[in-house]
Amino acid sequence: MASTTPPQAASASRWQQFYQLTKPRVVHLIVFCAVIGMALAIPGWPAAREWGVILAATAGIWLVAGAAAAFNCLIEQQIDSKMKRTSWRATAKGELSRAQTLSFSALLCGVGMALLYVWVNPLTMWLTFATFVGYAIIYTVILKPMTPQNIVIGGASGAMPPVLGWAALRGEVGPEALMMCLIIFLWTPPHFWALALYRTEDYARAGLPMLPVTHGSDFTRLQVFLYTWILLAATLLPFLTGMSGRVYLISALILGLGFCAYAWQLWRDYSDQLARKTFRFSILHLSLLFAALLLDHYLLPWTQ
Repeated sequence: MASTTPPQAASASRWQQFYQLTKPRVVHLIVFCAVIGMALAIPGWPAAREWGVILAATAGIWLVAGAAAAFNCLIEQQIDSKMKRTSWRATAKGELSRAQTLSFSALLCGVGMALLYVWVNPLTMWLTFATFVGYAIIYTVILKPMTPQNIVIGGASGAMPPVLGWAALRGEVGPEALMMCLIIFLWTPPHFWALALYRTEDYARAGLPMLPVTHGSDFTRLQVFLYTWILLAATLLPFLTGMSGRVYLISALILGLGFCAYAWQLWRDYSDQLARKTFRFSILHLSLLFAALLLDHYLLPWTQ
Protein backbone atom coordinates (compact mmCIF):
# COMPACT_ATOMS: atom_id res chain seq x y z
CA MET A 1 0.00 0.00 0.00
CA ALA A 2 1.68 3.41 -1.15
CA SER A 3 1.06 6.92 0.01
CA THR A 4 2.68 10.33 -0.08
CA THR A 5 3.89 12.32 2.90
CA PRO A 6 4.68 16.04 2.66
CA PRO A 7 8.25 17.08 3.45
CA GLN A 8 8.72 17.68 7.15
CA ALA A 9 10.42 20.62 8.78
CA ALA A 10 14.17 20.42 9.13
CA SER A 11 13.75 20.98 12.87
CA ALA A 12 11.80 17.75 13.40
CA SER A 13 12.72 16.14 16.71
CA ARG A 14 14.48 12.79 16.87
CA TRP A 15 11.24 11.12 17.97
CA GLN A 16 9.40 12.67 15.03
CA GLN A 17 12.08 11.39 12.68
CA PHE A 18 11.68 7.85 13.98
CA TYR A 19 7.89 8.13 13.82
CA GLN A 20 8.05 9.32 10.21
CA LEU A 21 10.09 6.24 9.31
CA THR A 22 7.01 4.13 10.09
CA LYS A 23 5.15 5.80 7.17
CA PRO A 24 2.15 6.66 9.38
CA ARG A 25 -0.38 7.24 6.58
CA VAL A 26 0.36 3.89 5.00
CA VAL A 27 0.35 2.07 8.34
CA HIS A 28 -2.93 3.68 9.39
CA LEU A 29 -4.63 2.29 6.28
CA ILE A 30 -3.06 -1.12 6.91
CA VAL A 31 -4.28 -1.18 10.51
CA PHE A 32 -7.72 0.07 9.48
CA CYS A 33 -8.14 -2.84 7.05
CA ALA A 34 -6.88 -5.27 9.71
CA VAL A 35 -9.42 -3.95 12.23
CA ILE A 36 -12.19 -4.42 9.65
CA GLY A 37 -11.04 -8.02 9.29
CA MET A 38 -11.28 -8.45 13.06
CA ALA A 39 -14.77 -6.95 13.25
CA LEU A 40 -16.09 -9.08 10.38
CA ALA A 41 -14.72 -12.23 12.02
CA ILE A 42 -17.15 -11.77 14.92
CA PRO A 43 -20.88 -12.43 14.32
CA GLY A 44 -22.01 -9.62 16.60
CA TRP A 45 -20.62 -6.88 18.82
CA PRO A 46 -17.28 -7.88 20.45
CA ALA A 47 -17.39 -9.32 23.96
CA ALA A 48 -15.06 -8.06 26.70
CA ARG A 49 -12.43 -10.73 26.03
CA GLU A 50 -12.59 -10.06 22.28
CA TRP A 51 -11.98 -6.36 22.87
CA GLY A 52 -8.74 -7.29 24.60
CA VAL A 53 -7.66 -9.40 21.62
CA ILE A 54 -8.62 -6.61 19.21
CA LEU A 55 -6.52 -4.06 21.10
CA ALA A 56 -3.51 -6.37 21.32
CA ALA A 57 -3.78 -7.40 17.67
CA THR A 58 -4.14 -3.79 16.54
CA ALA A 59 -1.06 -2.74 18.50
CA GLY A 60 0.97 -5.75 17.34
CA ILE A 61 0.10 -5.33 13.67
CA TRP A 62 0.80 -1.58 13.87
CA LEU A 63 4.24 -2.20 15.39
CA VAL A 64 5.28 -4.85 12.86
CA ALA A 65 3.95 -2.78 9.94
CA GLY A 66 5.89 0.22 11.24
CA ALA A 67 9.00 -1.96 11.55
CA ALA A 68 8.65 -3.07 7.93
CA ALA A 69 8.28 0.56 6.80
CA ALA A 70 11.40 1.59 8.74
CA PHE A 71 13.36 -1.33 7.27
CA ASN A 72 12.19 -0.23 3.83
CA CYS A 73 13.61 3.25 4.51
CA LEU A 74 16.91 1.66 5.55
CA ILE A 75 17.21 -0.46 2.41
CA GLU A 76 16.16 2.38 0.10
CA GLN A 77 18.25 5.10 1.72
CA GLN A 78 20.19 5.89 -1.47
CA ILE A 79 17.11 5.60 -3.68
CA ASP A 80 15.09 7.89 -1.40
CA SER A 81 17.81 10.54 -1.53
CA LYS A 82 17.38 10.77 -5.33
CA MET A 83 13.60 11.16 -5.32
CA LYS A 84 11.72 14.37 -4.51
CA ARG A 85 8.90 12.40 -2.88
CA THR A 86 11.21 10.77 -0.33
CA SER A 87 14.33 12.93 -0.09
CA TRP A 88 13.02 14.57 3.12
CA ARG A 89 13.25 11.32 5.12
CA ALA A 90 15.78 11.32 7.94
CA THR A 91 17.50 8.25 6.52
CA ALA A 92 17.81 9.81 3.07
CA LYS A 93 19.28 12.99 4.58
CA GLY A 94 21.69 11.04 6.76
CA GLU A 95 20.15 12.35 9.98
CA LEU A 96 19.52 8.82 11.23
CA SER A 97 22.28 6.24 10.92
CA ARG A 98 21.79 2.75 9.53
CA ALA A 99 22.41 1.28 12.99
CA GLN A 100 19.76 3.53 14.55
CA THR A 101 17.20 2.67 11.87
CA LEU A 102 17.91 -1.05 12.03
CA SER A 103 17.68 -1.05 15.83
CA PHE A 104 14.41 0.87 15.71
CA SER A 105 12.94 -1.55 13.16
CA ALA A 106 14.08 -4.59 15.15
CA LEU A 107 12.63 -3.17 18.38
CA LEU A 108 9.21 -2.50 16.83
CA CYS A 109 9.14 -5.90 15.16
CA GLY A 110 10.19 -7.74 18.33
CA VAL A 111 7.66 -6.02 20.57
CA GLY A 112 4.88 -6.43 17.99
CA MET A 113 5.62 -10.13 17.51
CA ALA A 114 5.67 -10.71 21.27
CA LEU A 115 2.30 -8.97 21.66
CA LEU A 116 0.76 -11.09 18.94
CA TYR A 117 2.19 -14.36 20.27
CA VAL A 118 1.26 -13.84 23.92
CA TRP A 119 -2.03 -11.90 23.69
CA VAL A 120 -3.45 -12.99 20.32
CA ASN A 121 -2.32 -16.32 18.83
CA PRO A 122 0.76 -17.86 17.13
CA LEU A 123 -0.94 -18.02 13.71
CA THR A 124 -1.44 -14.26 13.61
CA MET A 125 2.14 -13.72 14.72
CA TRP A 126 3.56 -15.92 11.97
CA LEU A 127 1.30 -14.46 9.31
CA THR A 128 2.31 -10.95 10.37
CA PHE A 129 5.98 -11.91 10.31
CA ALA A 130 5.52 -13.41 6.83
CA THR A 131 3.99 -10.09 5.76
CA PHE A 132 7.04 -8.27 7.16
CA VAL A 133 9.36 -10.55 5.16
CA GLY A 134 7.20 -10.22 2.04
CA TYR A 135 7.31 -6.42 2.09
CA ALA A 136 10.70 -5.65 3.61
CA ILE A 137 12.71 -8.40 1.91
CA ILE A 138 10.94 -9.97 -1.08
CA TYR A 139 9.39 -6.73 -2.39
CA THR A 140 11.91 -4.09 -1.32
CA VAL A 141 15.17 -5.99 -1.79
CA ILE A 142 14.36 -8.40 -4.62
CA LEU A 143 11.32 -7.41 -6.69
CA LYS A 144 11.33 -3.60 -6.67
CA PRO A 145 14.72 -3.14 -8.40
CA MET A 146 14.25 -6.16 -10.67
CA THR A 147 10.88 -6.09 -12.46
CA PRO A 148 8.17 -3.60 -13.49
CA GLN A 149 5.66 -6.10 -12.10
CA ASN A 150 7.11 -5.55 -8.62
CA ILE A 151 3.98 -3.93 -7.25
CA VAL A 152 1.74 -6.69 -8.65
CA ILE A 153 3.74 -9.56 -7.14
CA GLY A 154 4.76 -7.69 -4.01
CA GLY A 155 1.20 -6.47 -3.52
CA ALA A 156 0.37 -9.81 -1.92
CA SER A 157 2.05 -8.75 1.33
CA GLY A 158 0.24 -5.41 1.33
CA ALA A 159 -3.08 -7.22 0.87
CA MET A 160 -2.69 -9.29 4.04
CA PRO A 161 -4.11 -6.97 6.77
CA PRO A 162 -7.71 -8.34 6.66
CA VAL A 163 -6.31 -11.88 6.84
CA LEU A 164 -4.26 -10.92 9.89
CA GLY A 165 -7.32 -9.38 11.53
CA TRP A 166 -9.50 -12.38 10.75
CA ALA A 167 -6.88 -14.82 12.06
CA ALA A 168 -6.53 -12.79 15.27
CA LEU A 169 -10.18 -13.40 16.21
CA ARG A 170 -10.85 -16.74 14.55
CA GLY A 171 -7.48 -18.48 14.82
CA GLU A 172 -7.79 -19.50 11.17
CA VAL A 173 -7.88 -18.04 7.66
CA GLY A 174 -11.38 -18.20 6.17
CA PRO A 175 -12.67 -17.56 2.64
CA GLU A 176 -14.12 -14.22 3.74
CA ALA A 177 -10.65 -13.04 4.74
CA LEU A 178 -9.23 -14.20 1.41
CA MET A 179 -11.89 -12.24 -0.47
CA MET A 180 -10.88 -9.05 1.34
CA CYS A 181 -7.24 -9.88 0.63
CA LEU A 182 -8.04 -10.30 -3.08
CA ILE A 183 -9.73 -6.89 -3.19
CA ILE A 184 -6.65 -5.13 -1.79
CA PHE A 185 -4.36 -7.19 -4.03
CA LEU A 186 -6.23 -6.01 -7.15
CA TRP A 187 -6.54 -2.45 -5.82
CA THR A 188 -2.78 -2.04 -5.34
CA PRO A 189 -1.60 -1.86 -9.00
CA PRO A 190 -3.97 0.91 -10.20
CA HIS A 191 -3.42 2.77 -6.92
CA PHE A 192 0.37 2.64 -7.14
CA TRP A 193 0.67 3.11 -10.92
CA ALA A 194 -1.41 6.29 -10.69
CA LEU A 195 1.29 7.60 -8.35
CA ALA A 196 4.11 6.29 -10.56
CA LEU A 197 2.66 8.08 -13.61
CA TYR A 198 3.28 11.55 -12.20
CA ARG A 199 6.51 10.47 -10.50
CA THR A 200 8.06 8.78 -13.53
CA GLU A 201 11.11 11.07 -13.61
CA ASP A 202 11.73 10.36 -9.93
CA TYR A 203 11.73 6.60 -10.48
CA ALA A 204 13.86 6.87 -13.61
CA ARG A 205 16.40 9.00 -11.73
CA ALA A 206 16.52 6.42 -8.96
CA GLY A 207 16.98 3.58 -11.46
CA LEU A 208 13.79 1.73 -10.50
CA PRO A 209 12.02 -0.23 -13.28
CA MET A 210 8.51 1.00 -12.55
CA LEU A 211 5.95 0.31 -15.28
CA PRO A 212 5.79 3.90 -16.65
CA VAL A 213 9.61 3.89 -16.89
CA THR A 214 9.93 0.56 -18.70
CA HIS A 215 6.72 0.48 -20.77
CA GLY A 216 5.71 4.11 -21.07
CA SER A 217 2.74 6.19 -19.99
CA ASP A 218 0.21 4.90 -22.56
CA PHE A 219 0.68 1.25 -21.60
CA THR A 220 0.57 2.02 -17.88
CA ARG A 221 -2.63 4.03 -18.19
CA LEU A 222 -4.28 1.18 -20.07
CA GLN A 223 -3.26 -1.21 -17.29
CA VAL A 224 -4.75 1.12 -14.68
CA PHE A 225 -8.03 1.22 -16.61
CA LEU A 226 -8.21 -2.57 -17.03
CA TYR A 227 -7.33 -3.23 -13.40
CA THR A 228 -10.10 -0.94 -12.12
CA TRP A 229 -12.69 -3.08 -13.91
CA ILE A 230 -11.19 -6.31 -12.59
CA LEU A 231 -11.19 -4.71 -9.15
CA LEU A 232 -14.85 -3.71 -9.51
CA ALA A 233 -15.76 -7.34 -10.28
CA ALA A 234 -13.80 -8.57 -7.24
CA THR A 235 -15.51 -6.08 -4.91
CA LEU A 236 -18.87 -7.69 -5.73
CA LEU A 237 -17.77 -11.06 -4.31
CA PRO A 238 -18.71 -10.29 -0.68
CA PHE A 239 -22.29 -9.61 -1.78
CA LEU A 240 -22.48 -12.54 -4.21
CA THR A 241 -21.30 -14.97 -1.53
CA GLY A 242 -23.68 -13.64 1.14
CA MET A 243 -20.94 -12.10 3.25
CA SER A 244 -22.49 -8.64 2.91
CA GLY A 245 -25.78 -7.06 1.92
CA ARG A 246 -27.29 -4.27 -0.15
CA VAL A 247 -25.60 -1.40 1.71
CA TYR A 248 -22.19 -2.76 0.77
CA LEU A 249 -23.29 -3.62 -2.77
CA ILE A 250 -24.46 -0.07 -3.50
CA SER A 251 -21.30 1.37 -1.98
CA ALA A 252 -19.06 -0.99 -3.96
CA LEU A 253 -20.80 -0.12 -7.24
CA ILE A 254 -20.63 3.65 -6.67
CA LEU A 255 -16.99 3.60 -5.55
CA GLY A 256 -15.93 1.09 -8.20
CA LEU A 257 -17.57 2.93 -11.08
CA GLY A 258 -16.04 6.16 -9.77
CA PHE A 259 -12.57 4.59 -9.85
CA CYS A 260 -13.24 3.27 -13.37
CA ALA A 261 -14.31 6.76 -14.47
CA TYR A 262 -11.09 8.27 -13.15
CA ALA A 263 -9.09 5.54 -14.89
CA TRP A 264 -10.96 6.14 -18.18
CA GLN A 265 -10.16 9.85 -18.08
CA LEU A 266 -6.56 9.07 -17.19
CA TRP A 267 -6.26 6.71 -20.17
CA ARG A 268 -7.89 9.03 -22.70
CA ASP A 269 -6.65 12.46 -21.61
CA TYR A 270 -3.63 12.27 -19.31
CA SER A 271 -2.36 15.01 -17.04
CA ASP A 272 -0.24 14.91 -13.91
CA GLN A 273 -3.04 16.67 -12.04
CA LEU A 274 -5.52 13.97 -13.04
CA ALA A 275 -3.06 11.24 -12.02
CA ARG A 276 -2.79 12.86 -8.58
CA LYS A 277 -6.57 12.99 -8.28
CA THR A 278 -6.82 9.34 -9.31
CA PHE A 279 -4.23 8.35 -6.74
CA ARG A 280 -6.02 10.25 -3.98
CA PHE A 281 -9.39 8.82 -4.99
CA SER A 282 -7.94 5.30 -4.86
CA ILE A 283 -7.14 5.79 -1.16
CA LEU A 284 -10.65 7.11 -0.53
CA HIS A 285 -12.06 4.19 -2.53
CA LEU A 286 -10.43 1.52 -0.37
CA SER A 287 -11.14 3.31 2.91
CA LEU A 288 -14.84 3.81 2.16
CA LEU A 289 -15.20 0.32 0.67
CA PHE A 290 -13.99 -1.33 3.87
CA ALA A 291 -16.00 1.10 5.97
CA ALA A 292 -19.07 0.01 3.99
CA LEU A 293 -18.21 -3.63 4.72
CA LEU A 294 -18.13 -2.81 8.41
CA LEU A 295 -21.36 -0.82 8.35
CA ASP A 296 -23.12 -3.53 6.38
CA HIS A 297 -21.87 -6.19 8.80
CA TYR A 298 -23.72 -4.55 11.70
CA LEU A 299 -26.77 -3.56 9.62
CA LEU A 300 -27.18 -6.91 7.86
CA PRO A 301 -29.54 -8.52 10.43
CA TRP A 302 -31.93 -5.55 10.06
CA THR A 303 -31.73 -5.22 6.27
CA GLN A 304 -32.36 -8.81 5.26
